[in-house]
Formats: sequence, structure tokens, C-alpha cells
Amino acid sequence: QVQLVESGGGLVQAGGSLRLSCAASGRIFSSYIMGWFRQAPGKEREFVAAIGWSGGIPNYADSLKGRFAISRDIAKNTVYLQMNNLKAEDTAVYYCAAGVVRTVVSGQYDYWGQGTQVTVSS
Repeated sequence: QVQLVESGGGLVQAGGSLRLSCAASGRIFSSYIMGWFRQAPGKEREFVAAIGWSGGIPNYADSLKGRFAISRDIAKNTVYLQMNNLKAEDTAVYYCAAGVVRTVVSGQYDYWGQGTQVTVSS
């Protein structure tokens, strides 16, 4: 089992930045893929970014490249999502996920956090 706890969400003005954290515990294998997804009200959950727990090249949703950056700190068992130049359309609940397949499909991730709300005011 893997437990994931997100933090760092909040209210920010458009153009601002936030860094989300995902603290992982339990049986975390080096082969795991760590992903961030988001879900806005009335919309489907969408892929944001993913990175291998052991490292490697991260991948991003095309629309977010250049503004968002995913990273991980093995020593702290934590995955981060740095979000810059935030826009009102970035408002959503952001979820951390873990799985064994590097994919943009949320259903293929096995473990999920409870989510953290990000609200961007325009």
C-alpha cells in the first residue's frame, strides 16, 4: 500500500506561483511513476505531469509546458509541482497519484491522495 498526502494549495492571484507537495509513505518502489492530475468543477480529471520515482525525464500536458514543473526528493519521499504564472483556468483540485505505468490516463494509476484545492483569482 502507498499513502499520498498533498499540501500547498490555496488562493493566489493570477500571475502568482504555488508549489504543491505530495508526501508519500508505505511501500514505494523505485519503479513507480508519480503523477499530478487536476479536476475543475464540472470537468474530467486531467493529466498535469508525471515523473519516475527513480528519476528520468518528466512529461507534461502540452498546454502546461513551461509553466509547471514536477520534481521529487527521494530523501523526503516527496513529489513537488511548481506552478508559475498561474491563470484562472488553473483553478482545480490537484491530486497526486502513483502507479506502475507512465501514462496520462488517470484510471491506470493505483494510488491517490485526497487532493488539494488551488484557486486562482483573476
